[in-house]
Amino acid sequence: MALPMNCVLQGTSRLPAFSTDGEYIIGGVFSIHYKELTKIHNYTTVPEPPTCTGSINSRELRFCRAMIFAIEEINNSTELLPGIRLGYQIHDSCASVPMSMHVALQLSNGQDPVFQTGNNCSKSGLVMGVIGESGSTPSISISRIFGPFNIPLVSHFATCACLSDKREYPTFFRTIPSDHYQANAMAKLVKHFGWSWIGAIHSDSDYGRNGMASFLEAAHREGICVEYIESFYRTDPYKIRIVADVIRRSTSVVVVAFTAAGDMKFLLEELNHNHPPPRQWIGSEGWVTDRQLMRFSFCAGAIGVAIQQSVIPGFGDFLLNLSPSKVAASSVLTEFWEDVFSCSWTKSASSKKKLCQGTEDLKKIKVPYTEMSTFRITNMVYKAVYAIAHAIHNAVCYKTNFTIHCKKQTKLDLIQTFTELKKVNFTRNGYHVSFDANGDPVAAYDVVNWQISDSGIIEPVNVGYYDASLPKGQEFHINRNLSWFDGGSQVPVSVCSKSCAPGTRKVLQKGKPICCYDCIPCAEGEISNMTDSLECIPCSKEFWPNAGNDECFPKQVEFLSFDDLLSVILAAFSVSGACMAIITTVVFFHYRTTPIVRANNSELSFLLLFSLTLCFLCSLTFIGAPSEWSCVLRHTAFGITFVLCISCVLGKTIVVLMAFKATLPGNNTMKWFGPPQQRLTVAGVTFIQVIICTIWLVVSPPFPMKNLHTYKEKIILECALGSAVGFWAVLGYIGLLAVFCFVLAALARKLPDNFNEAKLITFSMLIFCAVWITFIPAYVSSPGKYTVAVEIFAILSSSFGLMLCIFAPKCFIILYQPEKNTKKHLMNKY
Repeated sequence: MALPMNCVLQGTSRLPAFSTDGEYIIGGVFSIHYKELTKIHNYTTVPEPPTCTGSINSRELRFCRAMIFAIEEINNSTELLPGIRLGYQIHDSCASVPMSMHVALQLSNGQDPVFQTGNNCSKSGLVMGVIGESGSTPSISISRIFGPFNIPLVSHFATCACLSDKREYPTFFRTIPSDHYQANAMAKLVKHFGWSWIGAIHSDSDYGRNGMASFLEAAHREGICVEYIESFYRTDPYKIRIVADVIRRSTSVVVVAFTAAGDMKFLLEELNHNHPPPRQWIGSEGWVTDRQLMRFSFCAGAIGVAIQQSVIPGFGDFLLNLSPSKVAASSVLTEFWEDVFSCSWTKSASSKKKLCQGTEDLKKIKVPYTEMSTFRITNMVYKAVYAIAHAIHNAVCYKTNFTIHCKKQTKLDLIQTFTELKKVNFTRNGYHVSFDANGDPVAAYDVVNWQISDSGIIEPVNVGYYDASLPKGQEFHINRNLSWFDGGSQVPVSVCSKSCAPGTRKVLQKGKPICCYDCIPCAEGEISNMTDSLECIPCSKEFWPNAGNDECFPKQVEFLSFDDLLSVILAAFSVSGACMAIITTVVFFHYRTTPIVRANNSELSFLLLFSLTLCFLCSLTFIGAPSEWSCVLRHTAFGITFVLCISCVLGKTIVVLMAFKATLPGNNTMKWFGPPQQRLTVAGVTFIQVIICTIWLVVSPPFPMKNLHTYKEKIILECALGSAVGFWAVLGYIGLLAVFCFVLAALARKLPDNFNEAKLITFSMLIFCAVWITFIPAYVSSPGKYTVAVEIFAILSSSFGLMLCIFAPKCFIILYQPEKNTKKHLMNKY
C-alpha cells in the first residue's frame, strides 16, 4: 500500500504587489516594472525569488488600480455577489516571460507551504480566475500553464489572433478584440486614404509577428504593396538602428507599426537622434494611445486604431485620492510616489531627494497614471473583473422572487467558473460584455489621430470608428478632419507609381510589386475609361476613341455629299455638260436643214446628244448618301446611257464607212444600213447592256454598305458592287464597244474630211479609251469617297471628250463660219 504524500511548496513564495483576502480570489498579472532584475546563479545556494527593476510603468499601475477599484465596487454591490467578498492577488511580471510563468505557477499552486495531502498533487490554488497579461507573449505562456487546471485567464490587452485557438488555449478569454480585426481595420484605414505603397515594422514577439501577418494578409486583399517588412525588439539596439536606417532610406511615406509601446519607444528614440524622416505613422492599439510616446513631435499626425473610449464612474477620484497611509502600506505605491514627485519617504545620507510630505497633489502630475480624459485599456481591465465576478455569481447565486441569495463558503470548482464565464452576457456602464466561441468580444475600435493642441502638445483625438459588427463596407467611418505629418490639410500621397489616367493602362515593372507599374497609352482603337485600368477595351466596330482614348464616339461617317467642295465642282461640271448638250441640241435642231447637220446623220446626232445629256446627269446619282435605289440607279444608268452613247457613235461611224462604199459603182450597201437599220443597231446594242444589267440586278444587285476597313477611324458609306462580275461585265461591254468603234473610226480616218467625221470620232474614242483605261487602277486604289469621285471624273471626262470632239467643231462652223455650212463647200474636193 502506497504511503500518502504531501504536496509541499518548494522555495520561497513571491509576495504579490497588491492583495486582500476574500471568499473567492481573483488573480492579476501586470507588467508594473519595465524589466526583471538579471541574476547570476552560482548553484551553491538556493536561488532567490526573481525580482523586478527599473522604473514603474504608471500605465500598468493604473490597470492594477482599476482591478482593485472594480473588486471593491463589486464587494459594495447588492446586486452582484451580495454578501460575498472577493479578494485579489495582483503580481508584477516585470514585462518578462520567465517572471510571468513564475507568477502563473504561484497562482496555480497558492501560497500555503503544504496545500494538499493525499496521493496526488492535482489540486490547484485558490484563484477563480486571473486578469492579465498586458502582452500576448506572456499571456500565451500563462495560458499554457492554466489550461490543464481549467483556470480562466481573461486578458485586457493580449490581442494576438493566435490566442483564439481554443485547442491550444482552451481557458483563454479577453475583453479586447483580436488582432485579426485590428489588422483588417488598419488595412482598410490605409486603403481609405489611397496609400498603396507602405513600409511595415513590428515587434519581434507573438503580438507583433502574428499581428503583422494578419495585416499583410488583409493588405494583400486590399491591393496594398509593402516596400519593406522589419522586426525588432527593445533589447536589441543593433537591430533597432537597422530598422531606423531602413525607414530613412525608404521611398514610402506611410509606415505601419504593429508594435508594443515599449518597443516603439526605443525605435522613436533612435529615429529622433538624427533628423527623423517625415513619415505618416499608422499605429496599432499597442502604442497609438500611449501618451509617453506623444512627446516625439515628428510623430504628429499619426493615425491608428484604439480601444473605444469609455467612462468608469468614480474611478478618477479613486486613482487620485491616494492617502499617505495607503502609499506607505504598499511598496509599489511608495516607489511610484517617490518616482513621480522626486522625493523619499525615508531619510538616507546617500539620497539627494527631499523628504515626501504626503501633501503632494497627484492632480498636478502629468503621467499616464493620472490621465483622466480617456479610459480605453483601463476599461478592458474593469470589464474583465466584472466578467469573472458574473461567472462566480452565476455559479453560486440564485434568485427567488426579487431577492438574490448566494451560498457562502461554497467550495467552487474551477470548471464551474470556466463554464459560466463562457456564458456571461451583461452590460456595465453602457458597455456590453460577452464572449464568442473563441473567447473574443465583438470588435470595435476608435480611429485616433495625433493632433497638436493649442498649448502645443500632441493629443490623441477621436476622428472615426471601426465596428466589425456592421455590414460589409460600412464598418469603417471617418467623421472629423485629420492632421497629417506635414501639417497640411491634403492627404499625403504614398504610391510606388502615380495613377494611370484614363486612356492608358498599367504595365507591371519587372521584378517589382504590383503597385509599381508604368502607364502606356491604349493601342489604336482601344480605350480605358477608369483610373489605373489593367486593360484597354476595344471600341465596337462603328465607334472610335477620342483624342484622350478614354471614350468611344461614333465614327465619322464619310461619303461624297453635296456639301463637299469636290462634290460641288463635279456637280457643276455635270450640269454644265448637260446644259452644253441641250444647247447643242437646240442649235442642231434650229439648223437641222443645213448641210453640215444633214450630212452627219441628224437622227443619230440628236440621239447621241440625248444620251450625252443622260451621261452628264447620271454622274449626279453618285453624289449623296448611298441608298438602295441610288446604288442600283447609278450603276445601271451609267452602264446603259454610255452604251447608248457609244452605240450612236458606232452607228455614225458605220454610216460614214457605208456611205463611201456605196459611192462605188455597183455597190448597193447603203440600202442595208438606212435609218431603220441604224435604229435597230442602236437598240440592239443597247438592249444587250440592258440584259447584262438585268441579270446583275437579279443575281446580286449593288447595295449600300458601311466600309469599316479602309479607314479605322471613320466609316465610308458606299455602294457595294454586289456581284463584281456584273460590274466588270458592264464596264467590259462598254470598253468592247469603245474599242470596236475606235477601230472602225481609225479605218475611216483617211476619208475626205469634208464628207465625214471619222477623224473626230477617232480622237473622241481615243480620249474615251484612255480615260477608262486609266480609270481602272485609279478606281481600285482610291480610298473612301474618292473612289466615287474618280468614277464621276471618268464619266464626265469621257462625256466631255465625246461632246467636244464630235460636236464642238460643227457648232463652231454653224455659228461662226456659216459660209462653210453650204453644200458647195461640203462637196468641194481637194
